[in-house]
Amino acid sequence: MSIAAEIMQVRKPEFPLAADGKTLPAERTGWLTPTDPAIGVDAIRRRYQDDGYVWLKGLLPKAGVIDFRRWVFEHLAETGLIEPGSDFSLGIASAGDFDRSLADRRLMSLVRSAAYEGFCAQPPLARFMDDFLQGISYLHKRKLMRFVQPGSSTATPAHYDLVYLRGGTSRLVTAWIPIGDIPTEMGGLVYLEGSHALGVKMEAEFRARSGDLSPDERISAYNSHMAEGGWMSKDLPGMAERFDTRWLAADYEAGDVVLHSPYMIHASTTNQDRSRRLRLSTDIRYQNVDDEIDVRWNNHWSLGDML
Repeated sequence: MSIAAEIMQVRKPEFPLAADGKTLPAERTGWLTPTDPAIGVDAIRRRYQDDGYVWLKGLLPKAGVIDFRRWVFEHLAETGLIEPGSDFSLGIASAGDFDRSLADRRLMSLVRSAAYEGFCAQPPLARFMDDFLQGISYLHKRKLMRFVQPGSSTATPAHYDLVYLRGGTSRLVTAWIPIGDIPTEMGGLVYLEGSHALGVKMEAEFRARSGDLSPDERISAYNSHMAEGGWMSKDLPGMAERFDTRWLAADYEAGDVVLHSPYMIHASTTNQDRSRRLRLSTDIRYQNVDDEIDVRWNNHWSLGDML
């Protein structure tokens, strides 16, 4: 491990992380461990299995990621989301109101575009996922792209992804891709340290008590045995205390890719960026094409599709 990586492991995020109105105490936060893709896919796979995630530094060409960020915000500018006259690649949020309904419609158009498909299926990522999954990788058609305004109360509560993909294989891999730099103050993903083992246990407990549910209910995140929306908790400090662990954050950069297990518990924090930059990211799912596919993910993402 490099000296820089060791320093990142021991120091605490300098900016206070917050979510849903609660601030994470310093003793319950830490840093993700960065991984150089050059260590090779076998070593990367071992890290993923041990930690439940792997944060790959610079896997994608940075310039291409920035260009795509510019393209997205250029197409969202008509909604009033972007500060007039600013560089679209910076993604500076307008100080005024914007048309949320129009922005949502435009976002649904963008995730159906050839440009977005090309970004998600770019050769460096596709080749890496084939190697990582030891076969032909399948990229799910349902792919999500999100923007989060600075100062917004929006934050994704704690959850693990298999809750939403129970209709297929559990041998899934989520790729979370920051579209532009996302330092801690912009509220990127945080991971509950060591929680992939907790997710396996929770999923086994769910299966054991779901005998009274219909087949459709058993694969739904909205069944009577789950919390609202499939979330585990909006209280991130409380979760860290309950399991005596930490939330791990990172200063993500354009070109980075984080892979995480479908059992790894994660959430997002509040965008507190003082430069008023919009957080932009995409999360997409891969599996080996020979494994069973959840047919509900064979459609494009739509707001309110209950997944």
